[in-house]
Parts: sequence; C-alpha cells; structure tokens
Amino acid sequence: MSRLPTIVHLDADAFFVSCELSLKPELRGTKCAVGGRERGIISSASYEARACGVYTPMPTKQALKVCPDLILLPHTAGIYGSISRKVFDLCETITPHVQRNSIDEGYLDIGPCGFKTIEETERRVRALQKRIWDELQIPTSFGIASNKLVSAIASKARKPRGFTIVIPGEEGAFLAPLKINVIPGVGKVTEVHLQQQGIRYVKDLFELTETKLKELFGNGWLDMLAMARGEDDRVVHTEHEDAKSYSTQETFGHDISDFAEIERIAKRMVDELMPKIREDGKRVKTMTVKVRYPGMENSTAGKSLNEASDLEAPFYPLLSQLLKAAWTKKRPLRLVSVRFSSVEEKGAQLEMFTQTDEKKRRLAAVLDKLNAGGRNSIVSHGHQLRGERD
Repeated sequence: MSRLPTIVHLDADAFFVSCELSLKPELRGTKCAVGGRERGIISSASYEARACGVYTPMPTKQALKVCPDLILLPHTAGIYGSISRKVFDLCETITPHVQRNSIDEGYLDIGPCGFKTIEETERRVRALQKRIWDELQIPTSFGIASNKLVSAIASKARKPRGFTIVIPGEEGAFLAPLKINVIPGVGKVTEVHLQQQGIRYVKDLFELTETKLKELFGNGWLDMLAMARGEDDRVVHTEHEDAKSYSTQETFGHDISDFAEIERIAKRMVDELMPKIREDGKRVKTMTVKVRYPGMENSTAGKSLNEASDLEAPFYPLLSQLLKAAWTKKRPLRLVSVRFSSVEEKGAQLEMFTQTDEKKRRLAAVLDKLNAGGRNSIVSHGHQLRGERD
C-alpha cells in the first residue's frame, strides 16, 4: 500500500442550488431550494433550508409547510451540465485520471502526479477546491484516501466545504465510529433492521460471530467485513461512460388536459435536450414520452427514427403520435417527460440531404451558443413563445 493517499473523491455541495446561486449570489445564506411550486418536488436544498427540515426529494407543498419562508428557485435549463463539465475540466488540470461519476461527483487518481508528502497532496487538492469556488462559485467537499470507498465516505464526513484525508493504514480506524449507513448498500430499511440487532456503528460488525454475519448478510458477509475495514480495489476509470440517454420532465403546477399545451411543453423539452446532445458530439435515434396521471400512474410510448439525428426538427412530428399513444386515458395529466436513447457518435452523415442538415446544424450551433447559460435570448420555434416552466 502506498505511503500517501492517492484517490480523491469530489462531491459538490447542494449542486443544483449552488448552480442557481452562482447566478443569484444575493441569495447566498438564505433558505432556498430548487423545485417546482405546488405540485413539484425539491431536487436540491441549501444547507440553511435543510436545517429547517427540507430534504430531497420532498414534495414542494410539504417543504413550504416545514419552512414557510423557503425561497423556491426554478430549474435553469442547460446550466447544470455546463457547470459540471467546467468543474471536471478544472480537475483535469491536476491529473488526467478523472472519473466523472455523475453530474456532481467523481474521482481523481493523483498517484501519477508524484506528490512527495501528505502536505503537498493536501495543498494541491485544496488549491483545486479553491479554484472551483473562485472561478465557478460552486462549493465542494473532498475526501482523500487510499481507495474509492474510503475517499467517497470521507468527502461526505464534513460537508459542506469539507476536506478529509485518511492516511493509508488508518481506514478501519476512520470508519469504525461512523454510523453503519455509510457502508454502500445499507439503505434506510437495512439500517433499521441492523439497529434492531444492536448494530448502529461500523465497529459493531466486528463484534458479531461468523454465524450471525451469515444470517444478516448471507453470502455477502465477507464483502461487508471488507468494506467495514475500508478495503476496495476498484480503479479510477479515466474514460467515463458515454451517456446512454438524455431526459427531462416537468411536473405541472396544476393538472393539464389541453393536448396542444402538453405538446408545446414536450417540444420545449426537445429544445432543452438537443443542445446538450450536440455539445456532447452525439446523435440519438429513439424518443420516449412518459405521462403521469394525478394518481401517480405512468404510461409511456416510444419510437425510433430511421437515422439518428442531433436536430430538433426530425423529432417534432413524433411528439403528437407518442403523446396520443401514451395518453390513453382521457384524464388530465400531472407530469410529462421526454427521453432520448439509442445514442450514437456523430460520425459521418449518411443521409441524402447532408448539406441541408449541416446548414441546419450550423444554425443550431449558433443558437445554442447564444442561448447558453439558460438565458434563452433567441427564440427559434413558435412553441417557445408561450408560457414559462415553473
């Protein structure tokens, strides 16, 4: 085992709220949350709001009851993915070995960087943490350890703006006093069951007999003990998996039964997703529409193009068909979502009208740039002229 910890876990603090506050810094320090009013859910809450009992995913209506002065912030289209990419781009200024695990967390392998001391390691990673704040106004927490498991637990130990280093050889001592739910796979139900067995902390596992461990965890009991000791041999994957789908959804402030309005909202979702697809250098072939009724019952319908595309226009005609196919019950809707899948690399165009599509693509790229950051300064389609998302 290395003398120095070489695996870093980055975890952005209250990421969606932090992104919104980067646009509205005057709201820092307030009780605020990102989510839809009335019929939506809270997707991210500031730590001030969390102290009042607001959590994710809590229905907005309930959040406003536990925190009447909660400031609700609507989602800003396009900003989260853009800021996430900038965060990880900054990580790659330290090391090329960066795994983008999700939009708001990932791993860095700093082993090849040749840091000589724990002090140098801390100084360089703290400088990264500061740079992410200075340039993007995104607060982050970092954990540094000998492996992925312990670094991920360490990054969450002192949030927000946490910074925790676990020296190699001290993994077990670090984990021992922590609550059992820090172990991956121990969710709320499992935690309650283990508490009933007198197991509240990681260290309690080592008081159990082999028979009891097998009774509680079956064939996975050895893996459980290994995690409790802080053992993990997973490596940092520098080539993160390509997106397998792109999706967005909207929960309405009130149930909607107007087909034209639902179709307009769905087209707006296509407009929101397609710039991200183009930016990633991808094309998509399949579109799926999901609707949800007031009783939380869902229905879906999907269809594929003959050729994958990164333009909005080929998918617009499908929306009406898919909405009618999914919306089989003549009842108002609570939610609609659009998802693109069958993702392909952009590659060479094989369509008959290549030049025409390339002209459209160049125009789309210009509009994407003008609309970057959620400003929506340029309206390119008629369905964008009416209404605002909550």
